Amino acid sequence: MMATAYEAHLMMDTSLRGRLRAAKFFSLYFLNPARSLARTDTRLTLGNALIGQLRLSLAKRNIPVWLNAAARRLVVENGCVVGLEVEQVGKMIRIQVRRGVILAAGGFAHNKAMRERYQRQPITDAWTVACPEETGDAIQMGLEVGAALDFMDDAWWMPTTMVPGEDMPNLIIVERSLPGCIIVNARGRRFTNEAAPYIDVVKDQYASHSQGCGAIPAYLIVDGRFRRRYPLSPMLPMFTPRKYLLNGYLKVADTLEGLAGKCGIDPQGLVAEVKKFNQYAATGRDMEFKRGDNAIDRYYGDPSVKPNPCLGPLDKPPYYAVELWPGDLGTKGGLVTDAHARVLCQDGSPMAGLYATGNCSASVMGNTYAGAGATIGPSMVFGYIAALHAARNQVDIE
Repeated sequence: MMATAYEAHLMMDTSLRGRLRAAKFFSLYFLNPARSLARTDTRLTLGNALIGQLRLSLAKRNIPVWLNAAARRLVVENGCVVGLEVEQVGKMIRIQVRRGVILAAGGFAHNKAMRERYQRQPITDAWTVACPEETGDAIQMGLEVGAALDFMDDAWWMPTTMVPGEDMPNLIIVERSLPGCIIVNARGRRFTNEAAPYIDVVKDQYASHSQGCGAIPAYLIVDGRFRRRYPLSPMLPMFTPRKYLLNGYLKVADTLEGLAGKCGIDPQGLVAEVKKFNQYAATGRDMEFKRGDNAIDRYYGDPSVKPNPCLGPLDKPPYYAVELWPGDLGTKGGLVTDAHARVLCQDGSPMAGLYATGNCSASVMGNTYAGAGATIGPSMVFGYIAALHAARNQVDIE
């Protein structure tokens, strides 16, 4: 089901008006006859709509797109990148270029060896939601011709949860901002503003774990009121499929002490933390982590909850918990580029004929996160810049 960020924001409102709005949205989806004919919702939004428009623009200009064609090696002559070797249907093809090669690819999220070499521990390629083809091929090709790397220890971090039987982890985005939930470590203590940008939540998770607090995995804990009102990972409000209880994905107990025992959390620590958090919820002020103090936190909160749409007590049993892992949307380290998107050598000089954009390039954001679109926006901008620069500069292959 396709939904814009704004629509998701509106559907978090549990007032009567919000429920009617959500009912209308779901009705339009289920009553769409074309839905059964496609693999996904035929109403495209967000990245699907963006890629669809870009693909259409290529088709209108008769620009060829090769599928199942793997880039294998950059061709360098006299210090310039003059071509690319591509494997297509088992056949190696050499493509000669006049203007240059632009590497516009993903990072190395699914390259386990690279993640273990460059990134903090514990780390694995199992927690990421990046596409399976993000195996660092473009970065490796750049390395082979002497490119410099940066930010290889970082990623576009995102809390994820591993649902048994599903091919990929589930993102935990909206739930963290809703009232009636907390994220705790093995000591039962909160360690972050749950509603903060997802990259910051995972960085706080690693920090807590490095201090010996057992934050990997961490636990997202909600109460019965939360389950009646809001979604939780793959589960819609009110209905909890029995399979998630049987396979151990969802832990449930009538008391916080009982839930702590099932999760391996210190029960006294959890009870004390929830008591303190409930006091914050009553006043609408999170005195430790400032959850809900800014508009970004409140975007996915429930506006029908006052005085703080992100804060609500956990006091209606039963209590539920799911494990949270330090996942990501993709890695953010890669080939170092300049203002023209040219790949730089290890001595800082530009490599003639080679450009990079996307997650195979070192992020222009550095170790920070500006907000939604921080990967796609720069990728499009620097892809455009690279194309303009390459068009003005023919590679000298003599």
